[in-house]
Amino acid sequence: MSNIKLIPTMGLEIHAELMTNSKIFCSCSAEYGGGPNTRCCPGCSAFPGTLPVLNKKAVELIIKAGAVTNCEISRLTRWDRKSYFYPDLPGAYQVTQLYRPVCKNGYVEIKTSAGEKKIKIKQIHLEEDAGKLIHDQSPKYSLADYNRGSMCLIETVTEPDFHTVEEVCAFVEKLRLMYLYADVCNGRMEQGALRCDVNISLAPEGAPLGVRAEIKNLNSVKSITRAIEFEIYRHTEAIQKGEPLYQQTRRFSDADGETYAMRSKENAHDYRYFPDPNIPPLVLSESELETIFASVPEMPDKRFARYVNEMGITKSDAEILTGNRILSDFFEAALKEYSENPKAVCAFIITELLRRVNLGEIELEKLPFSASDFGKLVKYGYTDKINRGDMKEVLRDMASSGKKPEEICDELGLWIKEDLGLVESVIDDVIKNNPVPVEQYKNGEQKVFGFLMGMANKALKGAATPAVIKETLEKKLKG
Repeated sequence: MSNIKLIPTMGLEIHAELMTNSKIFCSCSAEYGGGPNTRCCPGCSAFPGTLPVLNKKAVELIIKAGAVTNCEISRLTRWDRKSYFYPDLPGAYQVTQLYRPVCKNGYVEIKTSAGEKKIKIKQIHLEEDAGKLIHDQSPKYSLADYNRGSMCLIETVTEPDFHTVEEVCAFVEKLRLMYLYADVCNGRMEQGALRCDVNISLAPEGAPLGVRAEIKNLNSVKSITRAIEFEIYRHTEAIQKGEPLYQQTRRFSDADGETYAMRSKENAHDYRYFPDPNIPPLVLSESELETIFASVPEMPDKRFARYVNEMGITKSDAEILTGNRILSDFFEAALKEYSENPKAVCAFIITELLRRVNLGEIELEKLPFSASDFGKLVKYGYTDKINRGDMKEVLRDMASSGKKPEEICDELGLWIKEDLGLVESVIDDVIKNNPVPVEQYKNGEQKVFGFLMGMANKALKGAATPAVIKETLEKKLKG
């Protein structure tokens, strides 16, 4: 077996908490955090006699998720109870969808170093989240916090189409970005709003799939990478040594980079699925679907194509813009103020705005100035209202004071006034005081023109545009 090449095959189950104000079947707050068990009611705590009321917003958001992942949307959906007995699930069952999910048969296209690939999505279904168990408070007992219980959750289930870590990470990052753009999920993996389960097996190429392990609740791309790499190592070692592998659910430890068995992996019949008797089937009309489809915003791939093909922005810059929803929305809003030169707006965002973010001077999520004011600043610089070299200084002041760019330009006297008489007088002085460079220029040494232009700009700061200074200087030198 040691000489046989083993191919990993993986499928993903990605859980995303929806951006709703309340939980899926009750009115409890869906906001993250809060004191333990302070956002619970008899309904989401599974008290006997309580009845669920479906959250309409959750239905709208899963349809959006299906739209951006090219899924078929079921017109009739029903609910199932999935029975299992864990302390984080007070009712001893989870309301979910097995047989009639809202979304099915979709796909997402990803890009890796090997090229483009289409990842098939088996289904996306709506369900309630479980509570959270806390194990590190005592060696003798665990604590249960049910604030997260019954939160609105969608589960995106892929086909086993992945064979490399790079493919898995590319898919997770793209799905997270699409759900962010569509306002489906906030994507905060560190808060558990997006969690990934990886099903993995290894087998020789062309052979049936091997024994499967499921790694649960991975909440960062780094953890996904490390968990898969360890499982590939663990499976390979066992297969090469002829040791048995068992179908298991496993957890990953960030501390030591290894996975550990939690329990034997269940099959569908172990959960004893049956239709939920308290929730009627969900029937979706064509008019309802059309309204929801129309509310889906432009996705990053389409924005990327528009930036490159229509605005002339480089692919590398377009990737930076579209790779962050906040940044892309900021760019779009700035263009409403100065649409004539999108390349200039993009360049100033990437070279100056992001530089200040990276230096820790400002936060992209809490900018002290608006995108409209940022667009105005770029417009002032590129329409010769102020010198472009002063744009950095104005932005620095905007970042520290929150003032509008026109206020700062007024205070610092940065407006270009176009005093043509002063321009000619100053340039005459520059020519008179620099006879050697002037003579070199007249003898054909064009490079000294930049020196003379610099001297004139320095003396005429704010009195004329660079174009007027250049034109006047050339005329004087040739006269």
